[in-house]
Formats: sequence, structure tokens, C-alpha cells
Amino acid sequence: MERPKETALYGPVKAFFEALGYEVKGEIGAADLMALREGDEPLIVELKTGFSLTLLQQAVARQAVSDKVYVAVPRWSGKAGWRAFKGNVALCRRLGVGVLSVRLKDDVVECHADPGPYQPRKSRARRAALLREFAAREGDPSVGGTRGRIMTAYRQDALRIAAFLAQAGASRGAVVARETGVSRATGIMAANHYGWFRRVTRGVYDLTDEGAAALTAQTAGA
Repeated sequence: MERPKETALYGPVKAFFEALGYEVKGEIGAADLMALREGDEPLIVELKTGFSLTLLQQAVARQAVSDKVYVAVPRWSGKAGWRAFKGNVALCRRLGVGVLSVRLKDDVVECHADPGPYQPRKSRARRAALLREFAAREGDPSVGGTRGRIMTAYRQDALRIAAFLAQAGASRGAVVARETGVSRATGIMAANHYGWFRRVTRGVYDLTDEGAAALTAQTAGA
């Protein structure tokens, strides 16, 4: 599919702001679009066929002229496109930049954010989860920036359980918890998130072949 041109965005965005009472002109100085309305400061829009670092840099540069700066891009397509677009809108809010999308099939313009100061709400739940994971994880087993398997505190606990079962054989959850120091041992074995454990009878669990293989791989890579 041929990528749309920036000029395809100009007409719909111009009409959008004209409907709000602005006089609109294109290519004024470095601005792709500039709009004026009596009593308001200049409004500037940067047009691009997609989000990029260059677009954000241009928008921030235009803030030296006006606080009312927007970026306009074609409307996203698909769930992945929406997720990426939503993330870019959040970034623009942090920069104080407004965001417009243009649905080119019918020239519909939608405003997703207006320019202005933005203070994101802190998530106490997410903060607490990060602090819990930091405190629970033993050592520093994962290299930052890698796309490989992350050694979480949960996985560390599961490996401790697997190592115990490899030596002791099928055991009651309370025994595993006591001997390994993993208080949530029964819950981990019951959930069987990695497929490493199997229930022998009520409250008693053993190691699966997958669990033994994971344990061997971990030992070899240590």
C-alpha cells in the first residue's frame, strides 16, 4: 500500500481549524500549517505521514513560537497501530504537544490531545509491584535491555522448588515450603505456570520432565 503524502493531511486539518473560526495558511516559515483566530496566540501544526523522532523535534522547536503546537498524522490501522499511536499520544502530552489524527478515506480529523502542561498520574499499584519484585529477586540475574527470558523472583522460587523435588521426589507443599524457604511453594506448584510440576495427590507434587529439563538448563547456564 502506497504511503500517503503529507499534503494529503493539509486539506482536512485546514478545514478542521477553519470550522473552529481560524484563518489557516500553509508553509508559513518553518511551520507546515499556521492558524490565527482573533484574541488567540498563533496555532501551529506539523504534518507527517507517521510518528517519528523528527516530528517530535520539530514540534518542540515550534514551541519557541507558540504554546499551541499540534502534530497531525494519518489514523492508525489495527490493534498494534492503535497501541503504538496511544503510546505516542502519551509522549506528546508529556511534551505539551497536541495530537490530531486524519482518517484519509473520508478526511475526518480527530483531536486526541490539546497542547498544554501535563502531569501524569502516578500508579501506586505499579510502583508497589516494582518494589516487591526488586526486594524479592535474589541477586541480579537478568541483564538490562535484553529481550531474552527474564529471571524474575517468581522463576527463582520455582527453580528452588524444582531443585528440591529433583532430590526429594514427590513432596507435600508444606514440606517444600519449609525446606526451600519459599512460602508460596504450594501456590506455585498448583498454578504450574511453567509446566514444571504435577499433582500426585491432594497437596503433594512432583517434578515433570519439563521441570527437570529446565533445572538442567539453568544449572548448565549458571
